[in-house]
Amino acid sequence: MTTELQAAAATLEHADEIGGPAQPLLTIRGLTKHFALKGGALPGAPRKVVRAVDGVDFEVLKGETLGVVGESGCGKSTTARLLMQLIAPSAGEVVFDGRTVGSRELPLKEFRRQVQMVFQDSYASLNPRLTIEDSIAFGPQVHGVSTRESVARARDLLARVGLEPGRFAERYPHELSGGQRQRVNIARALALQPRMVILDEAVSALDKSVEAQVLNLLMDLKAEFGLTYVFISHDLNVVRFISDRVMVMYLGKVAEVGPSEALFDDPAHPYTRALLSSMPSMDPDNRTMEVPLAGDPPNPIDPPSGCRFHPRCPQAAAVCSRTEPQRVARAEQSVACLIHQRGSGHPLAQLA
Repeated sequence: MTTELQAAAATLEHADEIGGPAQPLLTIRGLTKHFALKGGALPGAPRKVVRAVDGVDFEVLKGETLGVVGESGCGKSTTARLLMQLIAPSAGEVVFDGRTVGSRELPLKEFRRQVQMVFQDSYASLNPRLTIEDSIAFGPQVHGVSTRESVARARDLLARVGLEPGRFAERYPHELSGGQRQRVNIARALALQPRMVILDEAVSALDKSVEAQVLNLLMDLKAEFGLTYVFISHDLNVVRFISDRVMVMYLGKVAEVGPSEALFDDPAHPYTRALLSSMPSMDPDNRTMEVPLAGDPPNPIDPPSGCRFHPRCPQAAAVCSRTEPQRVARAEQSVACLIHQRGSGHPLAQLA
């Protein structure tokens, strides 16, 4: 590893000292993204929208891995793209280390140098006309690093992710396997020496043996460079293995957030319990014999009133269709459910 990368690792190792250890690295307030539908609306009628992300609030602490889970269509990947500002939010605020993203104090270019993303499709993420070395070196060059230094950094990172530079630097993406390409994408994300990496289904397309290698690599790199991860995945076992805290999303909303082990061992939200019950078990005594959750997720164009989960919730009451739950603290977790909200009117809720 070059002296430059060693210095960067030492700086990131003490990143908690920047702004104080209690300050979150990333704070999201009211993040919203509505996609307008084309055609269909009568003249003068309000245009319908898809409520992909609908008022999301959460924090990512320095040095942690925040896992994000939920059914397909719940807004996980849209949230990731909003965090990276790859799509413009309809409303809301993204604050990185105390500075608002896109403002004069933190321009978008500086934010993207500190926050990088690894996508699900390892092949589509790479330019097929660039060699592996050029793909990794391109980002630093855009940010003003010399060509010589960028290439040296690219070769160092290739070696760090387990790809021998002499064999792989001059190859093209189509000459690599899926696991090798994903290692290249991880190296490219680290080339700008970021403080946070967003991983959107980064291991879901890999074979299990390769997946385990990439997960171990991610954990090693996190420890070495002092990184913070946002890890999005459908695989609940992987999320439990790699995450410090987990955020559960349902239909564009946050249902529950809590420490990984606490959330998996004692989920508070009915949707979280149903989601976790879908995890396969090798123990015959723990296999699910009944369907824990029936029906499809509601239409995000016209979501249910009140709690969005109430049409499918086994513990739903009349008040759930009228009142939208607020996130409340429950031990180490926070949960958006009227059952845990004092005085909510739900039969199972505690009285105020």
